[in-house]
Parts: sequence; C-alpha cells; structure tokens
Amino acid sequence: MRRDEGILRREVALTLPARAENIAIVRYAFSALGDAVQMGEQTLSDIRLALTEACTNVIVHAYPDRDDGVLEVEAIVEESAVTIVVRDEGGGIHPRADSPGLGLGLPLIASVSDSMQLGHDAYGRTEVRMAFALSASDPDER
Repeated sequence: MRRDEGILRREVALTLPARAENIAIVRYAFSALGDAVQMGEQTLSDIRLALTEACTNVIVHAYPDRDDGVLEVEAIVEESAVTIVVRDEGGGIHPRADSPGLGLGLPLIASVSDSMQLGHDAYGRTEVRMAFALSASDPDER
C-alpha cells in the first residue's frame, strides 16, 4: 500500500507457473483483495470472470510448445478504479487457425470490464490490461 500524490493505492502481484491449477490461486488471491477494499459483489464477480479468461488464455495460447511458461498477474487498486494486468512471455496475441479455444475470451473480458487494452510492456511481455470502475456513490464499492 502506498500514497501517490495523495491517492491511496493498493497493489498485489503474483508470478506463477502457467498451469491450469494456478487459476484457482489467482481467483482466491483477488477475491481476498476484493474483500480488503470492500468492492461491490458485481465488480468482484466481473473481475473474477475476466481474470479467469485472461489467465486461461495465457495457459492455452501463450506457451503452446513449452511447459515452463510464466503467468504474471498484477492489480492496482485506487480510489475510483481497479486495474488488472495479466502478462506472459509467450508469442503474443494473434489469430491461430489451430486454436483450441472458441475465441470468446477477449470479447468477454471487454464486455465485463470498463476498458481493456492488449499490448506489450517495456520488456516485450504480452499483456492484457483491464480496468474496473469503483463507484464512489455505492457504499459497497469504496
């Protein structure tokens, strides 16, 4: 927890092997974050769904020929929003004719988040950045 320009920020980061069983760990950790900042149940549900989809994408698509990939998840909670970033060191986001998925993960993330960005960080890692607004008028989302 830290203050940037008078704004209280909470940050959580996890780095785990990109394996299916670790999705439950990510969901559990970020559910606890939701309890700590007392966000509304709908926002927390949307975050869990988006996290599950983004982490699943890493596990299914980022490392098709490797079993030693890394899944990184970071959350930044500020007064009015939560930003979740899911990163991997795979080959990037691009269409695949042999994709084992249905191609619905990213559109689903976009529909439950207030904004979503796909790109790369300063180290060339692929990232999905999702933002979720916290309503100041809702006492459950302070």
